[in-house]
Amino acid sequence: MSFFSNLFKFGSQNMAIDLGTANTLVYVQDQGIVLNEPSVVAIETINGIKRVKAVGDDAKMMMGKTPDTIEAIRPLRDGVIADIEIAEEMIKHFIRKVHGKRNLLRYPEIVICVPSGSTSVEKRAIRDAASNAGASEVHLILEPMAAAIGADMPVTEPVGSMVVDIGGGTTEVAVLSLRGLAYTTSVRTGGDKMDEAIVSYVRRHHNLLIGDSTAERIKKDYGIAVVPEDGVGETITLKGRDLVNGVPKEITINQAHVAEALSEPIGAIVEGVRIALENTAPELAADIVDQGIVLTGGGALIRRLDEHLREETGLPVSIAEDPLTCVAIGTGRAMEDPIYRGVLMSA
Repeated sequence: MSFFSNLFKFGSQNMAIDLGTANTLVYVQDQGIVLNEPSVVAIETINGIKRVKAVGDDAKMMMGKTPDTIEAIRPLRDGVIADIEIAEEMIKHFIRKVHGKRNLLRYPEIVICVPSGSTSVEKRAIRDAASNAGASEVHLILEPMAAAIGADMPVTEPVGSMVVDIGGGTTEVAVLSLRGLAYTTSVRTGGDKMDEAIVSYVRRHHNLLIGDSTAERIKKDYGIAVVPEDGVGETITLKGRDLVNGVPKEITINQAHVAEALSEPIGAIVEGVRIALENTAPELAADIVDQGIVLTGGGALIRRLDEHLREETGLPVSIAEDPLTCVAIGTGRAMEDPIYRGVLMSA
């Protein structure tokens, strides 16, 4: 039996998948990151039968603009699978896209990263989705560990280091040492909560309803953690629906308003960091004073967030070299490099 399974696996490319709430990245052994697409699936219903119409970039463009027969779904919420069937379809689609039709008989080994706060049920759902998508073996790695490996932190040494991974659904705060997590906490606040905060701020203060895609664009282009020095910053033009008259309307806000809107989700992240520091063993805390805190994930790109954290904690804070791909690169390295194999968990 093992001969046949080895025959099937011969030539197959092992994969590491960063299954994120906002984006899914696929890392292929010896090739690096080969796919980076939004975690969105568009489902079309015809005569009561559902089928996948688009996945990834194509499906993201449909969000908020679909007719009744098409629904754009994000199968992951707060870092965990909310819709197992659609998540399975999405993983299958990405594996096919990377492998091509010719490799469908081959069964790769897949490493998937999961949030540190995932329950055993949530982990099993991710494992089942990957197995049903054609994986011969599924290994899991905790997200903060993958982020730390991707950011070149000394996770295998007896030195305490702290990573804050701000993703789409969750923020993972962890203290790592000797290939393990000395302390970890998962805050269910991330990029999505920031988008929601911007939507509700604009609705509350300007009676204007904007979509999630518009809010995401504002966050990426103008998001800032503290009010700009001049108290205003850049001005932003927004288009949406007027809630009083019910007609499309255009308004202007500035970066100070965006900072005010983001203050609550950013406050939750700072609080998560504080709790982690309070629960850290004294020897590890001493190391963190020297090593500082490393920010990874898309949320690390919010302007002046590192400054804000530095002021709140009094510790050196740095942003990883490529925060958006840190987790995927770390997951890939854990799969390839024997030094890191010990951090993988069998699902």
